[in-house]
Amino acid sequence: MNTLITDWLKNLEVPQAYFGVLTISVSVLVLFVICLFIHYLVKHQILVLVQKIIQKSKNKVDDLIFEHKVFSRFALLTPFIVLLTLAPAFSEQESVFQHVLVTFAKIAISFQSARVLSALLNVVKSVFQSKAQERYLPLNSSIQVIKLVIYLVATILAISFVVDRSPLYLLSGLGALTAVLLLVFQDTIKGLVASIQISANKMVAPGDWIEIPKFGADGDVLEIGLNTVKVRNFDRTITTVPTYALISDSFKNWRDMYNSGGRRIKRAITIDISTIKFFDRDEIASLKQIDLLSEYLTHKDQEISAQAKETELPVNNRQLTNVGTFRAYVELYLKQHPDVNTEMTCMVRQLPATATGLPLELYFFSRQQDWIKYEAIQSDIFDHLYAAASLFDLKVFQHPSGADWRHL
Repeated sequence: MNTLITDWLKNLEVPQAYFGVLTISVSVLVLFVICLFIHYLVKHQILVLVQKIIQKSKNKVDDLIFEHKVFSRFALLTPFIVLLTLAPAFSEQESVFQHVLVTFAKIAISFQSARVLSALLNVVKSVFQSKAQERYLPLNSSIQVIKLVIYLVATILAISFVVDRSPLYLLSGLGALTAVLLLVFQDTIKGLVASIQISANKMVAPGDWIEIPKFGADGDVLEIGLNTVKVRNFDRTITTVPTYALISDSFKNWRDMYNSGGRRIKRAITIDISTIKFFDRDEIASLKQIDLLSEYLTHKDQEISAQAKETELPVNNRQLTNVGTFRAYVELYLKQHPDVNTEMTCMVRQLPATATGLPLELYFFSRQQDWIKYEAIQSDIFDHLYAAASLFDLKVFQHPSGADWRHL
């Protein structure tokens, strides 16, 4: 082919001063057109036919191969193979022009082959994630390490092609650069070790809800990578956390909450202490009309009557208080609620009184773990209890508002 180009230029009577430059230019142009035509043929003709065949196939693996652009990357590999094959035919033997073309083709093939292998690894990851039962295998980190090794090998091969030396010659010199390599890849090495420890100890897996206040992360884990962990927060933002931080710092994982069958609700109702009092018999009789309290009050009434003394002061006898009766009502209300998990801890307790009143803390677990349903259940329960407090002559404490001052 080089002879044909030379003869063609001679027939055109090209001046000798421009003959060499024009020969190289025409050779490059012809090679470029041939490579471009081969790439067009493979990508826009053959790949279109392959895509139609894949769409008719029921196999999902070939869909993933096409989705991760394995064929597209392989199509880009073909013009460089053609260039490597045809370069000797368009240049003189052992010429600088031929050496440049062959070296460029080899470097391009090395890196494009690395891209093809990288796409194939993405296919392997997708197939594994769709079929694997075990979520804790460090597949993503392992694949990233393999990709790093593949591109490192491609780089070494490219350098060996440029300097025209064996790759083994370059590898022998890496021993002296060990300290430099450890410094450059320290984050990668730490991330690999961290991902292995995370997987071995089953600390976190994709899909877990985690909280890392130090990094402002509070949401679901999307991906555990070699260097970073992606967390999608509940405000739909993405926070990236260094993988090594999950073993060097503390974080909260809510996975066991989902597996336990309940989600904790821990909130307090603050009672105005000035409204706490003893109940007389008429008030107790009125409260017996409440179905949840009927049995409880009858039992308590019998105990108090058995221990009663003849005295005018109620404090000398055992008495029911409105806050104690309300506390019993709240506990009975929770235990009969269909969305409260009674197999887990369910209690109502008094906390130490503060300047804002007497806190009655509700500690129980919702059967629903979904956030929206959980919040709805919690709101319904406290809506009811705030409204029911007045039946016991209790007031829920709040600081004076503008309406209070207007009454004054």
